[in-house]
Amino acid sequence: GCSDSDGLDMYGLDGEEMWYADFNKGEGVVALPPFADPFTFPGFYEGAVGNQGVCKANLATYIKAYKNPEE
Repeated sequence: GCSDSDGLDMYGLDGEEMWYADFNKGEGVVALPPFADPFTFPGFYEGAVGNQGVCKANLATYIKAYKNPEE
């Protein structure tokens, strides 16, 4: 969720998506199937928003420090 084109931050277990923050919609989404035990992630969306800000600030610093190297 760090680039301008990405719009989510995902949490998973054993390669399966459990929850994601959808920044385009402004909400956290539980991605478990209906038969799974329900659970909540209080504060995860707000934390994902904060992490996105840190990531973008770090990315800008790295681009400047490394003079925007090729991928």
